[in-house]
Amino acid sequence: MNINSPDLSRRKVIIAGISALILTVGIARFTYTPFLPLMLEQAGLSTLAGGWLATFNYSGYLLGVILIAWISDLELKFKLYRLNLILAVLSTIAMGMTTHVVLWSLFRLIAGLSSTAGIILAAGFVMSWLKRHQFRGNLGLHFSGLGLGIAIPGMAIVWMNHHLDWALQWVVMGIFGLVFFIPAWRWMPAPVKQAEQHDSQFKPPSRSWMNLMIAAYFCAGVGYVVSATFIVAILEHMPALAGWGDWIWVILGLTAVPSCVVWDKISHRLGETSALIASYSILLISIIIPALTNSLWLNVLGAILFGGTFAGVVSLMLVFIGHKFPHNPAKAMAKLTISYGIAQITAPAIAGYIATLTGSYSGALWLAAACMAVGIACLWQIHRISRDGENAV
Repeated sequence: MNINSPDLSRRKVIIAGISALILTVGIARFTYTPFLPLMLEQAGLSTLAGGWLATFNYSGYLLGVILIAWISDLELKFKLYRLNLILAVLSTIAMGMTTHVVLWSLFRLIAGLSSTAGIILAAGFVMSWLKRHQFRGNLGLHFSGLGLGIAIPGMAIVWMNHHLDWALQWVVMGIFGLVFFIPAWRWMPAPVKQAEQHDSQFKPPSRSWMNLMIAAYFCAGVGYVVSATFIVAILEHMPALAGWGDWIWVILGLTAVPSCVVWDKISHRLGETSALIASYSILLISIIIPALTNSLWLNVLGAILFGGTFAGVVSLMLVFIGHKFPHNPAKAMAKLTISYGIAQITAPAIAGYIATLTGSYSGALWLAAACMAVGIACLWQIHRISRDGENAV
């Protein structure tokens, strides 16, 4: 059957996008977080090197975003998407085949590059196909793959921790990725170029508004990446939570599954800026909790709050900027994504240094919390500008 045929089911297209997210983001990129404590214990990885490996991972992601922004040929983008699916599987398996930090860094860089297939390319292909066939865009449903990408591999890791060493776990996880590789490869519709439409009366937001958005998203990137990279290691270091880290990671992922759909509904009810401020505030609380307490149940609550907001922030931001730049959303989204990517490169390395110097992750968490507070201040300013603009009209 022709992959671009209208007879191709909507369900298969959405499953393809979700599968791409689970493989390239959930497995190739996110499984490093629950694997990190075991690598620190068994593979001779230092806390500082652990932070640097995360930095290389996010450097690959930023490199992929910039590459995608430069490529205008849709056919070439689709080839890149499929190449990244292959790289996601191979880079995951390769992590268990060596103990060389330089090679680990290379494989994390490749894994980060591959993650653009799910979070950017797949999202665009799925949305394009849905619109072309008169379906409602399901961006929130697509991004449920972020939560599933945490929960499904997380449950596998809980089992593997009792039976396999760190190296074999990486290899098995890469092979497990083939389950999602197949639908992501076979059911993803190739993009079709469509005529652009222009509105001479459209007036884009000011440069200061855009700069505030970029700053706010950078802050969200810092807040997200510190927790996403170190949350399992942080919890495992707490005596009351030893052995619970992987399960809390699973809980976090399960909470993230419906979060984008929920935040989409909240946005329609409260307005886009109000929803963003609320999501940033909840994310801030989730970061502060493990810095303040070793309580099992409070940290479970923190994981639930984090899981219920981090993917929602991404979805809300991309939808918001798309509404503001309806005729050329890709360029505006690229600027935001690059700022988010820069935060993901710098923050893990800094957090690793702080943890090494202090012997604790608390300093890194408070740094992330401070950045989230700055991000909330930026969003309040955006809210004020938007409100004043409406009043002026």
